[in-house]
Amino acid sequence: MIDLRSDTVTKPTKAMREAMAKAEVGDDVYKEDPTVRTLEETAAGILGKEAALFVTSGTQGNQVAILTHTRPGDEVIVESQAHVYYYEVGAMAALAGVQTRTIEGKRGQMPVDAITRAIREDNIHFPPTTLICLENTHNRAGGAIVPLSYMTDVHGIASRAGIRVHLDGARLFHAVVVTGIKAADFAATVDSVQICLSKGLGAPIGSLLVGDREYIERAKKWRKALGGGMRQAGVIAAPGLIALTKMVDRLGEDHVKAKRLADGLANISGCSIDPRDVETNIVIVDIKELAMSAETFCQRLKDKGVLVSAFSEDTVRFVTHFDVQDGDIDQALKAVQDVALGM
Repeated sequence: MIDLRSDTVTKPTKAMREAMAKAEVGDDVYKEDPTVRTLEETAAGILGKEAALFVTSGTQGNQVAILTHTRPGDEVIVESQAHVYYYEVGAMAALAGVQTRTIEGKRGQMPVDAITRAIREDNIHFPPTTLICLENTHNRAGGAIVPLSYMTDVHGIASRAGIRVHLDGARLFHAVVVTGIKAADFAATVDSVQICLSKGLGAPIGSLLVGDREYIERAKKWRKALGGGMRQAGVIAAPGLIALTKMVDRLGEDHVKAKRLADGLANISGCSIDPRDVETNIVIVDIKELAMSAETFCQRLKDKGVLVSAFSEDTVRFVTHFDVQDGDIDQALKAVQDVALGM
């Protein structure tokens, strides 16, 4: 079975499994797990921040970040298709007690003038705007890279208004590889950033929340409150360390495969996609001309040995990752061609 549903389906490498078995461990709640501490220090150094916090998932990292930045009744500005708003079970409202001010973006970018207008003035009737959330790369925008120049502009708006900025950087290193811009340069435009180890980087579990030291110390309490205080966590931090230090450069291979997949899909009648929109490892194709639902399309592809995800009623998402081989792309395209022809 060729699995193109997500880069979360990657299996840990042999080196990761060996590192898990040999990891030096301790009680992380007591700050005594040396492998976790090494992972956190490494991540902070790569992102150019003072400290980092190992968390179980990207969602936990994002929500701990929001809880630490805000108070109940605050308002958070977020792009209307952002992961923190679209895919995190309403956690901002349920856990942090904040309300969202959504702005429709283009390729993951909210218009800067719209952000400026959305910031609440000091008025007894209004909630205070205290946080802006960005996402880079942007999942629902097809893995689009949010330019550093844009992030710098948003940082300027936030700084002038006294507002914090959080970056959901679950796939930030895809942007790093494509642009050649250091992760620390992206991170310099925000107050906190979450990076995911278990997507394209291939670790079996975990994300990191990175920021200044005082912020991370406060975030630790929220992680504990959410049940994220871990004990001998070095066994899962060890593969994360390999992911962070050994798996970044190879992301470019996934981008090449995604581009080849997009080029092939564009040549299949009934599939609508502009390969120029594919910048990283996510490929979203419109299939409305095939006169079948995305769910039906996915099921028919599954019957032919290819797993993909329905993204909307008439769009489907393919994601390349390091478990996908060149031959898998050819087989996937053949299966799509067959489904399109009703075979």
